[in-house]
Amino acid sequence: MENNTVLHHQLIEKESIPQLQFGSEDVLQDKDSKVRRQVDLERASRLGNGYQGKVELTFQVASGEILRVQTTIWQADKEYTTIKAGVTMPTRAILGVEFF
Repeated sequence: MENNTVLHHQLIEKESIPQLQFGSEDVLQDKDSKVRRQVDLERASRLGNGYQGKVELTFQVASGEILRVQTTIWQADKEYTTIKAGVTMPTRAILGVEFF
């Protein structure tokens, strides 16, 4: 199920991500959503490494605020996702990946 409200969340620069605080709980509750997120992140990583293709990540910070960033994903696993410029964020904070 797509969440169309993500289009209204604040778009930030990737350079500001290291200053953000992330919660300790996964923002996704059900197993299917977590599997889809991992598949999308791995696809985005292949796209980023092979073609410098950008994606838009929607993620949630500790305060509950939902943010977006347009970036290239370099590497993603179940624990952490590394984006362009070596910025790392916890995978558990990512709500979704949009390809464009």
